[in-house]
Amino acid sequence: MEQDGRVLDVVVVGGGPAGLSGAVALARSRRRVVVVDAGEPRNAPAEGAHNYLSRDGVAPRELLAIGRRELAGYGGEVVDGEVVAARRLDGGGTERFEVVLADGRALRSRALLVTTGVTDELPDVPGLRQRWGRDVLHCPYCHGWEVREQPIAVLATSPLSFHQVLLWRQLSDDVTVVLHGAEPSDEQRERLAARGIAVVEGPATGLRVEGGALTGVELADGHVVPARALAVASRPLVREGFLTGLGLVPAPVEAMGVVIGTALPAGPAGATDVPGLRVAGNVAEPMAQVGSSAAAGTMAGAALNAELAAEDADRAVAARRAGPAVVVPRAEAAGAERVPGR
Repeated sequence: MEQDGRVLDVVVVGGGPAGLSGAVALARSRRRVVVVDAGEPRNAPAEGAHNYLSRDGVAPRELLAIGRRELAGYGGEVVDGEVVAARRLDGGGTERFEVVLADGRALRSRALLVTTGVTDELPDVPGLRQRWGRDVLHCPYCHGWEVREQPIAVLATSPLSFHQVLLWRQLSDDVTVVLHGAEPSDEQRERLAARGIAVVEGPATGLRVEGGALTGVELADGHVVPARALAVASRPLVREGFLTGLGLVPAPVEAMGVVIGTALPAGPAGATDVPGLRVAGNVAEPMAQVGSSAAAGTMAGAALNAELAAEDADRAVAARRAGPAVVVPRAEAAGAERVPGR
């Protein structure tokens, strides 16, 4: 293992909006910060990121490139690589964490910010993964405007789907629910009918694609539901391979009584039960969009800087108390009382 000899204040694991925003906050406070990024952003398949004021529609990778340049301008650094292991150090020094990359490099730091995001587990329907983020969609706020007034199908895989379909109905008059493991209650059927939403029996068995675009959803009985977009509920799962050595355990996340994925439990500003370790972005809040993930990263970075500043002061006090007594001439001491900083 090749040990990097630098003494870092913070290593950020994950270079998405949350990680880069947290790193910028730290670098602007003159912290020595390195971001380790595997280059696999959750929204990579999408043409543009939305609901991020002043950057609406920006390509996801372009947004990250802008963030990297901003970080470099403040002296921060991005290391391309995948963290495969992380552990706490018990040597009693200032460095409390070590992360190991797939190529054998290792970085040590006083604090750690984890922003590795999630992976989206999709329903087992052939063709979904290939069109994920293009015309197979999960969020009406992220992608709904782009498919407005077009035929939209919603794959009903849980009771939560019957809430989701009402959001898509706001964007189009032509919405169809395909039952794929979930059945609406009588009350839900009445609400769907009142909104003009068709309900068809599934399950879905595949997608119909023509000219490089989605045209329909194929059903087990041979019928095809016309659709230019298919809404599905993904199951976001924390990327947890390297977390075991840190004592972080993902927990189930529920919405309306349905388990929708996993996340790392965290308090305000991403605080965890591990001192010096904070989390931000989708790893802590699977439903967070680009803007809210970036904001969470900034808050977590600022909180880590505050913790480090307090530690710096504690060490300075300890060193002062341990050092030899300093005799200050009376005249100089009197001046110091009047002039701040003397």
